[in-house]
Amino acid sequence: MGTTRRSGKYRVERDVLDEQRLEEVAQRKNYSDTHPSLAERLKDSLRCTVPKLKRSVVGSLPILYWLPRYSIWDYGMPDLISGISVGIMHLPQGMAYALLASLPPVFGLYTSLYPALVYFFFGTSRHISIGTFAVLSIMVGSVTERLAPDMAFLKTNGTNLTDAAEVDIAARDSYRVQVAAATTVLAGLIQVVLGLVKFGFVGTYLSEPLVRAYTTAAAAHAVVAQLKYIFGVSPTRFSGPLSLVYTLVDVCSLLPKTHLPTLVVSAVSMVFLIAAKELNSYLSPKLPVPVPVELITIVAATLISSYAHLNSNYTISVVGEIPSGLSSPSSPDVSLFGEVIGDAFALAIVGYAISISLGKTFALKHGYKVDSNQELVALGLSNAVGGFFQCYAVCSSMSRSLIQESTGGKTQMAGMASAVIVLVTILKLGPLFQELPKAVLAAIVFVNLKGMFKQYSDIITLWRRNKVDLAVWLVTWVSTLLFNLDLGLAASILFALLTVIFRTQLPTYSVLGHVPGTELYVDIETHREVREVPGITIFRSSATVYFANADLYLEALKEKSGLDISKMIIYKRRQEAKQKRRQRRAERRAKRQAKRERRAQRVAEKMAGEAVFSVEEEVGRWNNIGVDGNVIQEEHQGWSGRENGTVFVMPTTPRTPDGHYRWEYLKGGDPDGTSIGSVSELQDGDTTTLGSSSEDTLSHDLERVSLGSLGKWTWDIHSIILDLSTANFIDTVAIKTMKNIFQDFSEIDVDVYMAGCQATVAEQLELGQFFSETITKRRLFATVHDAVLYCLNHRGASSFPRYEYTVEMHCSTRL
Repeated sequence: MGTTRRSGKYRVERDVLDEQRLEEVAQRKNYSDTHPSLAERLKDSLRCTVPKLKRSVVGSLPILYWLPRYSIWDYGMPDLISGISVGIMHLPQGMAYALLASLPPVFGLYTSLYPALVYFFFGTSRHISIGTFAVLSIMVGSVTERLAPDMAFLKTNGTNLTDAAEVDIAARDSYRVQVAAATTVLAGLIQVVLGLVKFGFVGTYLSEPLVRAYTTAAAAHAVVAQLKYIFGVSPTRFSGPLSLVYTLVDVCSLLPKTHLPTLVVSAVSMVFLIAAKELNSYLSPKLPVPVPVELITIVAATLISSYAHLNSNYTISVVGEIPSGLSSPSSPDVSLFGEVIGDAFALAIVGYAISISLGKTFALKHGYKVDSNQELVALGLSNAVGGFFQCYAVCSSMSRSLIQESTGGKTQMAGMASAVIVLVTILKLGPLFQELPKAVLAAIVFVNLKGMFKQYSDIITLWRRNKVDLAVWLVTWVSTLLFNLDLGLAASILFALLTVIFRTQLPTYSVLGHVPGTELYVDIETHREVREVPGITIFRSSATVYFANADLYLEALKEKSGLDISKMIIYKRRQEAKQKRRQRRAERRAKRQAKRERRAQRVAEKMAGEAVFSVEEEVGRWNNIGVDGNVIQEEHQGWSGRENGTVFVMPTTPRTPDGHYRWEYLKGGDPDGTSIGSVSELQDGDTTTLGSSSEDTLSHDLERVSLGSLGKWTWDIHSIILDLSTANFIDTVAIKTMKNIFQDFSEIDVDVYMAGCQATVAEQLELGQFFSETITKRRLFATVHDAVLYCLNHRGASSFPRYEYTVEMHCSTRL
C-alpha cells in the first residue's frame, strides 16, 4: 500500500532585518568575545588540569582507552581467528612485496612484524592491517635502485672487470637495505611532525580520483618491475622521467632470451592463483574463513622446488638464504637523508592517505571515530621505529584489512595476533622457504594487483559523472607513469589544486528570480516558473569572492545587469563637462543681459500688464526705436546662433525686493515659446532659475543632473542585490571591489545591497573597514527576501507603478 507525502506549511511574520537590526535582535557578541587574544590562547594551552592531562595522555596512547575495556569473551576468539588469517597472508605478501622494493624477502617479513607492533599501541583504527603494500613497495624500490644500481656493485679483479661482470649481490643488498631504512625513518619523522602540528588534514588534498589513479599507475610500475622475474631476464635499470618506458622497451628487446623454465613456473603459478582466488570468492559466503591460497601456493612451490632441485637443474632463481632470528636494531645512515627527502615526503603523504581513507571507511561502517592526527603520528612511529629494524615504509593493505574485517576482527588485538604469526615464521620457519622460486612471488604480486587494474573502469564512471575529476584521474595516471612516483605525485597534487582554483576563479554567475508564493529566489535561466522582481537585479556567484575572481565578479555583474557602468560614467562626466562650459557661457551672457535689463527696465515697467516678455521681440523693438540699435543687433545675432533655440522668458511674478525681475532659463526650448511650461513640469536639470544679480546661477541644478536626464540611456533597474550566501570568506581585494561596485552604481543612481552574508564574512567586512557613512550596515540584509522587500518599499512603488507586486513589510510567507 503506497503512502502519500504530506507537504508542510509554515507562516512567519517578522520585520525586515538588515545587519544592524539583526545584531540588535540577536545580541551579537563582540569580536573579542569570540576571538580570544593570542596571550589568552597561549595561557589556556599551557594550563594543566587533571581532565586535560588525562585526555592528552589517552589521546596520545589510545591503547590506554580500549585495552581496559577489552572483553576476552566477546572479542577474544574473533580477534584470534582474524589475526591468524591476516598473519597467514602476511607471509607471502611480505616476501613478494620485498621484491618490489628490491630487497631480500626476509626484510618483507621484518616489515610485517615491527610496524604492526608499534601501531598496536598508538593506532586508533580497529580494522586496518599495517604492513607491506604494493604501492609503497614500488616507491621504495625506485629509491633503492636509483641509489644502489647493479652497475655500482660489479665485482672487479684489480682494475679490470671479470668476464662475467658478476654483481656483488651481498654488498648491493646491504646498501639497499640502508637506503630503504633511511628513507623509511625520514618518512616516519615527517609523519610524526605533521601529526603533532595537527596537519592530519593534509591527506584531504589527495582526492579519491587522484589516489585511485595514482595506485593504478603504481600498479603498472609494479608489473614492469616484476617482468624480469616472470621472464627470467636481466634488463638495464633506468631512473628518472620515462624510466618506465625505457625499462619496458628493454624488457621487450630481451624477450628472445626468455628463460623458459622460469616462464613456465610463473605461468603455472598465476593460473593456479587466479583459479583458486576465483573459487575462493565463489565459496566465501559458505566458508567461515577464506582459504589461504597464497600460503598454499608458496608452500607447494617450495616443496616442488626443493625436491626437483629447480635451482641447480634448471637455473631458476630462488629466494636464497633466509636468516633465522631477529636482527639487532641499527641507526640509519643520516647522510642519505638529503638524497631521499623528496621520496620520503611522497611516501609519508601517500601512505597516510591510503591508511586514513581505509580507516575512516571501516570506522563509519562500525560506528567509531578515527583521529586523523593520531593516525598520522601512529603511522609515523611505525615507520620510524621500523626503520631502525631494517624495515621499509608501511601503510594499511586493502586486501588484508578486508580479510581482518570480514573474518570478525573487532579491535587492534587482531593485528597483534597476526604479528605473532609472522614472528614465529621469522624465528622458526624462515629457512624452510629458501628454495622458493622468485617467479612464484612475482606471480603473487601480479595476481594481487588485479584489483588495482579494475580501477581503469573509473574512466567510464567519471566520464559520466564529472569531467573535472576525470581530468584529475588522467593527469595523475599519465604523470605518474611518465615522471615516476615522486614527481608524478607532485604534479598530480598541483594539477588537482589548480582545478580547485580554476573552479573558484570561473564560477557560475546567475541572476535570481522570485518563486511565486515563497520567499525563495532561484536562477532565472534554469527555472521556468520564476519571476524577475521589477526594478531589482539579484546577482549571485557560485563561489566565494576573493582576489583571484574579484575582477571577473565585477565584469559578470555588469554583463548580467545589462549596465555598462564604465561607458555610462564616462558619458556622464563628459556631459557634466559640457554643462559646466555652458554654465560659464551662460554666466557671461547673464552679465550682458543684466546690462540690457537696466536699459529695458523702463520699458518693462510700462508693459507690466503683459504675461510673458520675450527678449528677442524686445530687442527687435529696440532696434526699431533706435536704442543703440547697432550694438544690440550684433549681440542678439551672436547670442541666437550660440544658443540653438534656447530662450529666456520673464514670468508674471513681481519684482524681487532688490528691484530686479527673475528670469527662467529653458534648455532646448522652442524659440517661439510654444514648449514653455511651468517650472514644476520640467525635469531636474532642465530648468535653472537665474537671478539678475547672480554669477553662479546654474551650479545648484547641475549638481542634480542625473544620467537618465542626459538622454543617452534608459533602464528599469533601481536596485542591485548581491547574494553572498555562497561566500565563506572575503579578502581585502574583494572588499575593495565591493566598495567600487557601490560607488560606481551610485554614480548612475542604482542602489546596491548585500544579502545572506555569513557571520564570519560580516566580521571580515567590518575589519576591512568596508562600512562607512555612505555604506552602512543597513545595506546588508539577513536574506535576499529581506533586501527585496526593503527595495520595493524604498524605491519600487514610486519608480515602477506599472508592476503589480505585493509588498508586506511584516514578511508574511505562505508555503
